[in-house]
Amino acid sequence: MPKPFPRVLAGLLCLLSFAAVANGPTVEALDSIGLTVGDMERSLAFFSKVLNFEPIADTEVFGSAYEHLAGLFGLRARIVRMHLGDETIELTEYLAPRGRPVPDGSRSNDRWFQHIAIVVPDIDEAYGWLRQNKVRYASTAPQTLPGWNTKAAGIKAFYFKDPDDHVLEILSFPPDKGDPKWRRPASGRMFLGIDHTAIVVSDTETSLTFYRDTLGLKLVGESENYGIEQEHLNNVFGARLRITSLRAPSGPGVELLEYLTPRDGRPYPADAAASDLIHWQTNFITTDVRGAETLLRAGRFVFVSPGVVNLKDAHLGFRWGLTVRDPDGHGLRVSEK
Repeated sequence: MPKPFPRVLAGLLCLLSFAAVANGPTVEALDSIGLTVGDMERSLAFFSKVLNFEPIADTEVFGSAYEHLAGLFGLRARIVRMHLGDETIELTEYLAPRGRPVPDGSRSNDRWFQHIAIVVPDIDEAYGWLRQNKVRYASTAPQTLPGWNTKAAGIKAFYFKDPDDHVLEILSFPPDKGDPKWRRPASGRMFLGIDHTAIVVSDTETSLTFYRDTLGLKLVGESENYGIEQEHLNNVFGARLRITSLRAPSGPGVELLEYLTPRDGRPYPADAAASDLIHWQTNFITTDVRGAETLLRAGRFVFVSPGVVNLKDAHLGFRWGLTVRDPDGHGLRVSEK
């Protein structure tokens, strides 16, 4: 995890961040959200048959460049990209080395928590379909956020789990909320696309230094959520959350979830690897990956890769990329096509 740094270095980061904002954001788009899976065929069946994702690329990678990018020696991995609407997920099964399962007793306030929010036009229909497919619950039932919470009133949501215990969310918006694209005719589709990925953070201001001030994401919304509906959505008794929404110029948003109460969420394991099933990876695109590296190093953020890695074969759709961790340990990739 990053340590406090001297005022001179802080000033340098501010100057570099100001320059980045003046020249446009460091990242241009949130390209995809990645997650590590234990059995690719099982996950493909789940995401395609239950949630209507469509595979668009399927490749197997190995070699020194990929080892350096993932920070994992001796890797061989199968990577499948899948579309839902305009958004993309990236499933990775590590054939070698095999990783560890999600820790027992994981809760929504543990700091390795991350999910994707899948928009549905009719949450009751979608919930019925998930029950029919016998998904495992993470919420007690779909929840409607109360009217007193004007920034979130009328939003309906439900958490559930995939076969590897990754938490997923279905989400429906009332007419006055959400991206206007979610109000377009659904053409009979039950699942429309991904609105955002949400991550638990220990301190919002520290995370904003990373996501807003360094990567250049725009702050687009804030709220404080609590009450019985929020407790049953997150399945955390006494949950009170500070929620901060950010967006790159294109792609899904990033939602920071800071649990004001309870504060007993466990930290991201220091020895976690990309092959472990708690690993999610938010994948961004930039037009200047070397410039992004400079900003990230100035902030003393933790690199997984040694720096920018050259993937000469471009099997993943880019030639230059780096991987880094945010202040709480969540994985990110920044690549230049």
